[in-house]
Amino acid sequence: MHEKSICPAALWCAPLENVEKDCSEDPFAYDASLRREGGFSFIAGVDEAGRGPLAGPVVAAAVILPIDVRIAGVRDSKRIPKREREQLFWNILDNAVDFGIGVVGAEEIDRINILQATRQAMHRAVLDLSHPSDLVLVDAVHIPAISLRQRALVKGDAKSASIAAASILAKVIRDRIMNRYHLIYPQYGFDRHKGYGTRAHLDKLREYGPCPIHRKSFQNVLPPALLFEEN
Repeated sequence: MHEKSICPAALWCAPLENVEKDCSEDPFAYDASLRREGGFSFIAGVDEAGRGPLAGPVVAAAVILPIDVRIAGVRDSKRIPKREREQLFWNILDNAVDFGIGVVGAEEIDRINILQATRQAMHRAVLDLSHPSDLVLVDAVHIPAISLRQRALVKGDAKSASIAAASILAKVIRDRIMNRYHLIYPQYGFDRHKGYGTRAHLDKLREYGPCPIHRKSFQNVLPPALLFEEN
């Protein structure tokens, strides 16, 4: 296994100079430019799925892609049809150097808020990696409390193959979690909307009230009177 000591905290803010900026058409080009210009060997891309839904967990994934393999079709998971996304999920697992998963449930989301829960899920995903990385690329969010060098990249899932791969894993895993919750709480239709605030979901919330996986701190989940009582 590749051995590499953790980067000192002093390197966190060192600039990533001379990295190609116009790589949006090819997410693998961005990662390749970081390896070439920044001297990084193992880049961990990190992304999440499930910040916006009214129910269910937020799921994060961290993925280290191999240097010499390009997985055709890897891009922002939101732009990929379900069937293709499922195939890419397995292609990524088959080819990745390593991957990690982090999950934060609704109760913890309500307790610490969704931004902190997202960071916590990402942190857990990075800790779940068994292979060392020398750079962590994160989609738009800074992850506190990790001693690895990291960079928050706005719209990172459209720019970096590593982040895009993480977005695919996080999306597929979260969808599967919601499909399982559908078996426990079939009245809400979690298999269709995955917990997002669709009209059908809101109608079911009004009819049945929230279940244990609903995020009770989110708007439209609790009736105003009940929300007042809980606070």
